Amino acid sequence: MFQYLTIPLKKYQEILLMHNIIIADTSCFVILTKINQLHLLKDLYGTIYTTSNIAAEFNEPLPDWVIVSTVADQQRKVHFEQQVDEGEASAIALALELSNPTIILDDLKARKFAESLGLSITGTLGIIAKAKIEGIIPSIIPLIEKIKSTNFRLSSTVIKIALKDAGEEL
Repeated sequence: MFQYLTIPLKKYQEILLMHNIIIADTSCFVILTKINQLHLLKDLYGTIYTTSNIAAEFNEPLPDWVIVSTVADQQRKVHFEQQVDEGEASAIALALELSNPTIILDDLKARKFAESLGLSITGTLGIIAKAKIEGIIPSIIPLIEKIKSTNFRLSSTVIKIALKDAGEEL
């Protein structure tokens, strides 16, 4: 006779979310590094994936919790480079080779392209909002202000969405 292990639905959903593969693009690494918040990726997900193309674009040592992978289907990646830049193309190609990935993309064209392929995406502000929701940071507003002081541009629409998601609507 078989015995079945029962897991409450909420716990099962948490387990599934823990095993979701997160792939970061260069802009996420750059922005979070500039505002001294790169640790948010580790705090939220433990392990992050990226590609060798993105690691080269970032041009700084990545923490040991970032796994640098090479895209197996280089022809697909090269084909995607007709739509988006090399780093984004490599992230999207890698995502298509993995199970249940989410890509962190900030470029609108890359986001639309990834979505057209059925991929799950978020942006750096989405990561910051999730950190607030998870109780890792008390507020996203100070981090948004820090990002605004860099050369990274944020649209007012994206800011409003992040504030709403984090429960900090003005």
